[in-house]
Amino acid sequence: MSSSTTIKQTKGEETRSQILSAAVEQASSAGFESLTIGTLAEKTGMSKSGLFAHFGSKLELQIASLDECARQFTEAVFLPALKAPRGVKRLTALFENWITWPQRASLPGGCPIDAASREYNHQPGPMRDAVIERQRLLDRELTKAVQLAIDAGEFAPDTDASQVAFEFVAIVLIFYRSESVLGTGEAHQRARKAFDRLLAQNRR
Repeated sequence: MSSSTTIKQTKGEETRSQILSAAVEQASSAGFESLTIGTLAEKTGMSKSGLFAHFGSKLELQIASLDECARQFTEAVFLPALKAPRGVKRLTALFENWITWPQRASLPGGCPIDAASREYNHQPGPMRDAVIERQRLLDRELTKAVQLAIDAGEFAPDTDASQVAFEFVAIVLIFYRSESVLGTGEAHQRARKAFDRLLAQNRR
């Protein structure tokens, strides 16, 4: 492979990354159905043909954007939390990272993945399947993190890891729904209180 080919590929990857960053921002505020070759071309200042070279269809663009959301979420929420010791400290880091992620990522409409789950809830098809698949993966990873707290002896041995993960996500989602009603400060306070209660209920 020549060096010129490598440079072109790197530039192509950078362009694709820029497109997907713009797509994530738009999906946050207007939903994934708003993502089209035309709207992203206008938003990024690219030609439709140039953008089409990266994504051959609206569906391909939407799924790639969903994957980019998942990548950004993983990097901002899960990976930093892995630096914390296994158990309650890691779960707490996950929770704090999760509820502050949309604001830290400057996502105007909140978490795009949460929005996608509501947007495609009653729309069978490839996007709904993709959203559910990624949510299941997230649930599995969160359940593993809870199980580590059980294995570490910080949670009672009869703790239902799947149930704790379920309630963990429920607190995050109600936080997202409550921000506009209560304001970010009060929503944070109530969410953290609910999370602390969840931890206390399962302590050994």
